[in-house]
Amino acid sequence: MYIMAVGSDSRGNHYLYGLADIIRIARIDFVTPRVTVLEMPRDLWVKIPEISDHYNLTEGKLNQSYLYGNKGLGYYDGPGQGPGLLARTLDLNFSLHPDHYLAVNMQTFAVLVDAVGGLDVYLPYDIDARTPENPKGWFIEAGSHHFDGQTALIAARLRPINTFQRANNQSIIMCALKKKLLSPAILPKTPELIQGFQKYLQTDLSPEQIAQLSCLGQKLEGKDIQFVGFPENIFKATRKYDPDAKKEVFVLDVDLAVLNDYVSRFQSGEWPLPQDSASTMKSQTKPEFTCP
Repeated sequence: MYIMAVGSDSRGNHYLYGLADIIRIARIDFVTPRVTVLEMPRDLWVKIPEISDHYNLTEGKLNQSYLYGNKGLGYYDGPGQGPGLLARTLDLNFSLHPDHYLAVNMQTFAVLVDAVGGLDVYLPYDIDARTPENPKGWFIEAGSHHFDGQTALIAARLRPINTFQRANNQSIIMCALKKKLLSPAILPKTPELIQGFQKYLQTDLSPEQIAQLSCLGQKLEGKDIQFVGFPENIFKATRKYDPDAKKEVFVLDVDLAVLNDYVSRFQSGEWPLPQDSASTMKSQTKPEFTCP
């Protein structure tokens, strides 16, 4: 099963607007069992289908396809709203076919973390967003912490170095959330908890599917969950004119043939290999991250 997970930057309690701040594809193997989570960089410039009738838009950043699909702008008439158009965009550009989707906005994520009593997080490095212009910016030192919902959200959204560093931070937060949801105190309540939040999410997962995934989670050890990102050195930071925003915007330029090869091997289970971190660290700028 492939699940597309989206973190929306919408600050309200709705899904009318908001860019896809986080885009992850979870490949769930029920037989092994094993879960591999691929980060799709939000700043890729892609073809966006089914909205050309609205303002003649045919291209944009990957995170914009989610915005254009939701009801607020009225750009998209197809099914699934923002997740639906984002899924079609992934299919068109990368032949990725998510079976289901789960989208959460910032406010709901913070409330969810608070509902489970916060997260115990170990940071292997400082997260430092201070700058000469903003010396009072967020700083979270390396080490063990207990994050409430708001702090977990901030740690997941800070980009002190680059977008790849932020993805690492998000993987750490998601591992901590997984550990909390599967803890003895919370585990029996997990399906009920998630179902209780279902009306605050965008998802097509049924209560039965959520319960199945919860059961699978009980069988997973840390080594069975890998977060993987494309090698940083295949991307080039550049700028491109956005006809909708009417200005140049930051994008990640990449050879799509190279990217699609990684995506194809991810879907077939050939990349990354289990326990492959040691070898990939030698050949990739961005190795896999395995939950502790």
